[in-house]
Amino acid sequence: MEKLKQRIAEEGVIVSEQVLKLDALLNHQVDPELTMEMGKEFARRFKEDNVTRVVTVESSGIAVAFATAYELGVPLVFARRKKTLLAENNMLCERVPSFTKGIVTDILISRDFISENDRILFIDDIIANGDAARGLIKIVQRVGAELVGAGIVVEKTFQAGGKAIREQGIRLESLVQIGSLAGGKITFAE
Repeated sequence: MEKLKQRIAEEGVIVSEQVLKLDALLNHQVDPELTMEMGKEFARRFKEDNVTRVVTVESSGIAVAFATAYELGVPLVFARRKKTLLAENNMLCERVPSFTKGIVTDILISRDFISENDRILFIDDIIANGDAARGLIKIVQRVGAELVGAGIVVEKTFQAGGKAIREQGIRLESLVQIGSLAGGKITFAE
């Protein structure tokens, strides 16, 4: 996705050699046209996998996951990061560290919205260390559903997350791979 690469190069803000801020197009402000293009691309890549649900983690992955679910014609389920007063007792929960937030949080999905009969596609905005992805994978496995793969908008290949997920035998498709943020410069890996 050359358009996405261009937007990252123009609007991404390098915070450190580990952190790239993409608030202008993914994490704070959302470009609907670009987001729908990303959803179409993920749907194209996973169209033969008979996906029954798209799953993401609240909140930055929701827009792209929605676009993907829309294109595939399936429901979107997002894992909550906080238990609400209305949360049921039948929640599936995993504790995960957040690389960018620097804290450990719970991710929760109701058993009402994911079952052993589902073929799940996990969609997220960025993968760094892969902690949220691993937590979601554990939830999918615990319920007995099949994870058909993961679609990640931006994979930071200089961090271990994408590699760790692939080493579990999980298909991971990223739209853009960033190989380095060294020297205050975004270097794409492809």
